[in-house]
Amino acid sequence: MTTDAVRSPADGLAHHPLVGRPGKVIALHLNYPSRIAQRGRALARPSYFLKPVTSLAADGGSVERPPGAELLAFEGEIALVIGATARRVSREDAWSHVSAVTAANDLGVYDLRAADKGSNLRSKGGDGFTPLGPELLPAAEIDPAGLRVRTWVNGEQVQDDTSGTVVFPFAELVSDLSQLITLEPGDVVLTGTPAGSSVVGPDDVVEVEVDEPASGRSTGRLRTTVVEGAEPLPEFSAQPAVDDHQRAEAWGSREAAGLEPLFELTDGMRAKLEKVAVATLSAQLRKRGYDQLSIDGVRTNKPGSKLIGRARTLRFVPAREDLFRSHGGGYNAQKRTFDSLGPGDVLVVEARGERGSGTVGDILALRAQVRGATGIVTDGGVRDHTAVAELEIPTFSNGPHPAVLGRKHVPWDNDITVACGGATVQPGDVIVGDDDGVLVIPPALLGDVLDAAIEQEAEEEWIAARVAEGAAVDGLYPLTGEWRRRYDAERAQEGTR
Repeated sequence: MTTDAVRSPADGLAHHPLVGRPGKVIALHLNYPSRIAQRGRALARPSYFLKPVTSLAADGGSVERPPGAELLAFEGEIALVIGATARRVSREDAWSHVSAVTAANDLGVYDLRAADKGSNLRSKGGDGFTPLGPELLPAAEIDPAGLRVRTWVNGEQVQDDTSGTVVFPFAELVSDLSQLITLEPGDVVLTGTPAGSSVVGPDDVVEVEVDEPASGRSTGRLRTTVVEGAEPLPEFSAQPAVDDHQRAEAWGSREAAGLEPLFELTDGMRAKLEKVAVATLSAQLRKRGYDQLSIDGVRTNKPGSKLIGRARTLRFVPAREDLFRSHGGGYNAQKRTFDSLGPGDVLVVEARGERGSGTVGDILALRAQVRGATGIVTDGGVRDHTAVAELEIPTFSNGPHPAVLGRKHVPWDNDITVACGGATVQPGDVIVGDDDGVLVIPPALLGDVLDAAIEQEAEEEWIAARVAEGAAVDGLYPLTGEWRRRYDAERAQEGTR
């Protein structure tokens, strides 16, 4: 059935046509892999926040963007409506406590995130910030893993994903919440948004639909129109404030937000790095006072291949039985990291030089390859060494070892500064490897170092040719005196051709 709001969404609903007045509205931070990859962070366990009941709105209403704010963002979601009281229910029994699902729009104002300090109260809790509808789909008649959520802005589709991809299945969310919080009939649980969430402004129309393609059942499109708020916040209230980080998060990327991109390892840079030996880059870094950028003790499993990419990091701490029980199982930091790798990433693993256990095996290495990563570097061991070597992706390691992770390591954290093979590696550093080893290059140094390295290799190629002709190395390597003048003259002549 199509619904109408009892009161204006701008004032909050006293009674929602579908769910009445729930006791609480609970929202999940991250769930869809597409969104996790976009955010660049993953959670081992579900993480939630509360939205006020007065944020509920019905189909066909409007939502105000607060005066002075610029970053009102939509999030199309699947909403669960609790039908029976749930207290410490099991995962197997949890879905029976859900009466229905419907479409939701988890709207939020990124301009107010700083004031919230993580609570999302004002940024996500404004009146009308949680439209639901327009129809309910009975939970008992649908497959919770067979749902689809799609979003349109002004008629253009911007989100499309399925519940079969989520990290935390819907029944698991209900069970998890019920362990500490009694869920009551009418309570609403928002289950996360896929990639594609972005910024909308006055007069934009956002539509969200949840359907079950297998059966043809649909909630219909939940329609919300954005309007400009008329009442500015008083001086004593925290005012809207944004920075480039919030703009990028709200729009979905720096590019979408119209911001200058951060350092990018361009195709041109990659082509140059392909031509330059790690030894040459090391020499140029040392000339600039950088002598601690070699990841020592690691060797490639694919001789003759080149490793080039940006660092993603994973840290293992020494094995401890209680910590492995709490951090080693399930969707741990190791699995989350491999699942979040992207094109051009090089995973750098801190294993403290401990080679008495495997830190990666063939399944995870294959996952990295499928995700588009360009390499793996670990100062620990590798399981399934032969199978890993047969993959296209190069892996640099401390050698093979058959033992599983828990023998020596606990997967602890990712995308932080780590130590690997005696070198400090930060996320985003440029990683280059060949048969001689692996180097870490701070992005700010790359342009200067790369151009100098190319010139050095051209010079050394010329020197090698003279040595092959029978010349002695004195004065030739390095170039000085007459040899230097001859080389410079030939290079200048080549430049005029």
